[in-house]
Amino acid sequence: MEFIINWLAATPVFAVPLILASIGLIINERAGVLNLGAEGIMLCGALAGIAFYIDVSDNIIIGLFGSMLAGIILSFVFAVLIVLLRANQVVSGITLVFFGSGLTGFIGPNWADKTVKGIQKLEISFLTDTPVIGKILFNQDVMFYITLLLCLLVWWLLFYTRFGLELRSVGENPQASDSNAINVTYYRFMCVIIGGALIGLAGGYLSLASAKVFAFDMTYGRGWIAIALVIFARWSPWRALLGGLLFGSIEALIPRVLATGISIPQYFLHMTPYLATLAVLIYAAVRDSSGQGAPSSLGTPYIREDRK
Repeated sequence: MEFIINWLAATPVFAVPLILASIGLIINERAGVLNLGAEGIMLCGALAGIAFYIDVSDNIIIGLFGSMLAGIILSFVFAVLIVLLRANQVVSGITLVFFGSGLTGFIGPNWADKTVKGIQKLEISFLTDTPVIGKILFNQDVMFYITLLLCLLVWWLLFYTRFGLELRSVGENPQASDSNAINVTYYRFMCVIIGGALIGLAGGYLSLASAKVFAFDMTYGRGWIAIALVIFARWSPWRALLGGLLFGSIEALIPRVLATGISIPQYFLHMTPYLATLAVLIYAAVRDSSGQGAPSSLGTPYIREDRK
């Protein structure tokens, strides 16, 4: 029983980066923008978070702000390319991944392998001491609870506000949105920036809470897993939350299984999140073979003159 409690209590630390990144990508894709650059943005966010924490102030808020700022800057460049210049979204996103990897590899040695205190867990004595659920639900860091609130906020904005209605209409039918005086360029540009800030924040959480250190390529494909989560979640924040917890539980289980001494090759265990990703993609494809779950104009640049 203790093994299961400790495993579930460790899950949120692994799940939060995936949830934050997938929520950011949902905002992007609901507006019709396909962002495959999450891996690169997360890497830069991870480095910026550590750099701001060490060099600017040993305040965790400053570190997380730095990671969001990195995400905003990279997303601004991406938005200029794909929204204003109408560059190919797939190529631009993949380029962003390699740019982020190269940039952090070039300037990262200044902050690599420097451990930080980072984000500490909250301990609310009368709740933490509750049998079983206390350690799982009430002994987490503050970012876990903020992430839950973000899921609620994004869900409300998308489905219960005029802003969300117009955003979704831009992703479904930009021509009709434009004819109804909705500024398609503004919505897409803004959503890329907001989503990028959340993806950068996911990277900052990796370095400031999960690892408490920056290492090269420390995202280990989490950006790609987040993209798969968006498909699995069918562009819903709540399903992304559940999917993030599922993948986080798989990652949290790996070191615990290795610690037991069970004779399972460690490389096979480290491969399990990506096997789960493949399974999720196959499930999503079988469940929705028509592709109707995705926004209709996802990945398609909007040219105002091409009205139909």
